[in-house]
Amino acid sequence: MNLHGIIPPLLTPLLDWRTLDVRGLENLVERHLSGGVHGLFLLGTCGEGPSLDRTLRREVIDRVTNLAIKHIPILVSITDTSLKESLILADYAAEHGCSAVVLSAPYYHPITQNDLKKYLLHLANSLTLPAFLYNIPSHTRIRFETETLKEVFEHPKFIGLKDSSGDLNYFTNVLECSKKRSDLRFLVGPEHLLIASMKLGGHGGICGGANLLPKLFVQIYNTVLNNDQKQTEILEQRLEALATLYSLFPEGSFLTNMKCALSVLGICNGELAEPLQSLSTDRIPEIRKLLEQLHIDAATLE
Repeated sequence: MNLHGIIPPLLTPLLDWRTLDVRGLENLVERHLSGGVHGLFLLGTCGEGPSLDRTLRREVIDRVTNLAIKHIPILVSITDTSLKESLILADYAAEHGCSAVVLSAPYYHPITQNDLKKYLLHLANSLTLPAFLYNIPSHTRIRFETETLKEVFEHPKFIGLKDSSGDLNYFTNVLECSKKRSDLRFLVGPEHLLIASMKLGGHGGICGGANLLPKLFVQIYNTVLNNDQKQTEILEQRLEALATLYSLFPEGSFLTNMKCALSVLGICNGELAEPLQSLSTDRIPEIRKLLEQLHIDAATLE
């Protein structure tokens, strides 16, 4: 597989903690397709996958594949504390035509790198689809060390890694240790590192901000790819301005602020899955004001 470009981690619009906002999901997928993204990543951190029950996860896969499978590759997170549950969801994704699965290190129990390696190889031998690794030590308490990756990437089922560590030195080391396979692909999560990571040899980003401005991220990817330094600097300013939305409220998070912003624009509902909580209604005017300052309305893709 030649995964590359901007593959947004799709938010999961909800009416409440157990009910999908179907119309909102349709709006969001259409927004991404109109923005020219290169794929979609379902049920990850931004998609609140670990907080959703099996029925909701399957419904997300059902509906998104019906909407987008003919247009772009679809990746599905199968991260779980249970190996069996990961494999069940992986099979479901395969049955619905998805292109690859994504998994982080299993969370909760502390494990060694040797445990992690054995777990990954056990899982890979049972997978139908290729697998993309997801390094997010802030959530799992363990990262994929480069020595582990050297061994794991000898297995043909593994096709690359998304790095959300925020550590460019780590990203550089991963690129160096993986040169034996030219088919591997490496993407970043933190969008402020998208440009720098691509200049190091990365292949794009799985950036949450693309849920709001998908075309902006696609333009950034293209300008860096074309070595258009002047235009890249202009777009980077827009990216930095967008980042003010994420940190608007200290009690909020990227997800709470992003879902509220999309709700204000009428794109999808702003509810989050428990235990996460939506922003209080008294915060909505501030979100609306910031969107106006950033010149973002429902039709704005960049």
